[in-house]
Amino acid sequence: MKRTLRIAGLDCPTCAAELETELGKIQGVRTVSVLFVEGKLKVDCDDSTLERVKAHVNSFEDARIIEEVTYDTRSHLAEWIRMGVSAVLLITGIALSVWGGSLLTDILSYVLYGLSYLAVGYPILWSTAKNICKGRIFDENFLMTIASVGAFCLQEFWEGVMVLLLYQLGETLQSLALGSSRKSVATLIEMKAESALRIGSGGAETVSPEQLAVGDKLLIKAGDKLPCDCILLTASASLDMKSLTGETALVPKTAGEELLAGSVNAGNAFMATVARTYENSAVAKILDMVENAAERKAAPEKFITKFAKIYTPIVCMLAVCIALFPPLVEGLVAGTYGFENGSQWLKAALTFLVISCPCALVISVPLTYFSGIGACAKQGILVKSAAALDKIAKARVAALDKTGTLTKGNFSVIGAYPEDSTQDELLSVCAALEAYSSHPIAAAFSHLQSTERTEEVQEFAGKGLKGKVGGKTAIFGTASFLREEGFDVDEKPSGDTVLYLAYDGRYCGCLEIGDVIREESQQLLADLKGMNVHTVMLTGDSPARAQKVANAIGMSSFKAGLLPTEKVEEMKKLKELGTSVYVGDGINDAPVMTVADCAVSMGSLGSAAAVEASDFVLVSDALGSVTRLIRAAKKTKSIVYQNIAFSILMKVTFMVLGLFPWFPLWLAVFADVGVMLLAVLNSLRVRK
Repeated sequence: MKRTLRIAGLDCPTCAAELETELGKIQGVRTVSVLFVEGKLKVDCDDSTLERVKAHVNSFEDARIIEEVTYDTRSHLAEWIRMGVSAVLLITGIALSVWGGSLLTDILSYVLYGLSYLAVGYPILWSTAKNICKGRIFDENFLMTIASVGAFCLQEFWEGVMVLLLYQLGETLQSLALGSSRKSVATLIEMKAESALRIGSGGAETVSPEQLAVGDKLLIKAGDKLPCDCILLTASASLDMKSLTGETALVPKTAGEELLAGSVNAGNAFMATVARTYENSAVAKILDMVENAAERKAAPEKFITKFAKIYTPIVCMLAVCIALFPPLVEGLVAGTYGFENGSQWLKAALTFLVISCPCALVISVPLTYFSGIGACAKQGILVKSAAALDKIAKARVAALDKTGTLTKGNFSVIGAYPEDSTQDELLSVCAALEAYSSHPIAAAFSHLQSTERTEEVQEFAGKGLKGKVGGKTAIFGTASFLREEGFDVDEKPSGDTVLYLAYDGRYCGCLEIGDVIREESQQLLADLKGMNVHTVMLTGDSPARAQKVANAIGMSSFKAGLLPTEKVEEMKKLKELGTSVYVGDGINDAPVMTVADCAVSMGSLGSAAAVEASDFVLVSDALGSVTRLIRAAKKTKSIVYQNIAFSILMKVTFMVLGLFPWFPLWLAVFADVGVMLLAVLNSLRVRK
């Protein structure tokens, strides 16, 4: 059984990797993943093994399993106190050694150095000792312990203290930065309502969202969050949907409209009925996607993970080589056949060790993706994976569906043209068939009622519907569909959708159905063009209707009259131009979405197909979210590569400088901590 556990106190990425390796060796654990940045542990095992997993985590370093669905945002008071005491003792010791000049002041300064060292360093020393006993050697604690102890051996006492003091400062600031990022995503959890007021035959009762069933009636008071996706029963309501869509304006709703879970009642109390259970609601899907998005890593993350596993042992061996071979060679050249300038090269080796810590890379890269996913979620853009975010940043061609994407999908019958029939019969039979359709066009008939018994309805993708209405065969769809069924149909020229009806063996006439173009469609095309993204419209609608929409929004390229399989073929051709994106309503476009490099669903959170087939889901139907998504992805990827380039350049530079005798050990720690903090702070820019 797969489970997700929260881990607190795990502030070291190398330790997280080691913990994952150790947990993977426990018998009964099928799969395990420790997500350091998110503070999560995902494990697939049975109940008895789970207890052993928890026990192992709780005995690992300072890590512990926490039951609450929250993130560790500790105040770090103990660390600040230790660092403050250590700094005061260190400064006093330096002052005594500089201005004392007597044996007593020298002894006192040494004592103060030792106390300062222990004050800040005992947790690091203790962790190192425990890890060595358990066979875990090559981690940050080990590197810092070796460096500081080596400095003491070289009688560089204050430098030895500075190594641990600066390291502890860096670790604390890093933990605060991580906590801030985790907290920003944790605020999304607040979208979930704690309880719901269900109205039944016995009166009102307070229940949890998970206890609600479809059809339950709810009373939503002013300021309450909607616990599930609902249908409004009261005449009107005003909702604050900022947590879902990122938009601050209140959203008015009228009776019969859908209300998404996580929305806040910003007006008077109203009644609603549950449309979907909590696990299928908008807020549940948002939280699930945000919680699991970073688990599917992007290519740079995978590289850094593999790189870190072999990096530390290699630099440790290089440090040994620096400590041994140069002084040995110098001794041979000088004819002493010993270690010439051994202390100088030992210090250089220690400096090399300190600088080589891979924290900046190991932390900043996943943190950048994590921040990018959280930033998108706060704007109502759900990201299924870090890998998808990486892909859409490289978008070169975007294929857009027409109905429900470039247009609002709010269809209505704008013309009825009966032939061998009456208008009432034409509308009634069509409404009876469309009541069984999932196509957006069916909404045009939702206000029409048919009393005829309807059965055996079949839907033919891209063509139309066929069934029995009142015991008689009815066929409703495109002109070509009716011709296939043996009816002679003359197509009516129109810029809108025209559908034809055959009923009881005769041709009955046609209906003209219109849609509304989204106001922001034209701006979307302009924005994508500015990003050098080629756009094309793929639609199953008629060429005339497609041409009308294309002219209205300024789109020069489109393919019309496509069946779902033909959309797939067109998408394959477009992929040859570069990384492809498909933007659709997520209801009828699952096949083409799976072919595209990445897919974006417009709203439709109630549709399982939308969430399953797409890489991104836009909670609101705002087309502007598509450009915000691409910009956020580009910014995320840019910062990832900035951090990689900056970290490697700085590491190499300071490693070279560390070989010179004049380069102090404390400055090496400062450089390591500084590079790591700058990379982490750069990662957090994505959140803006």
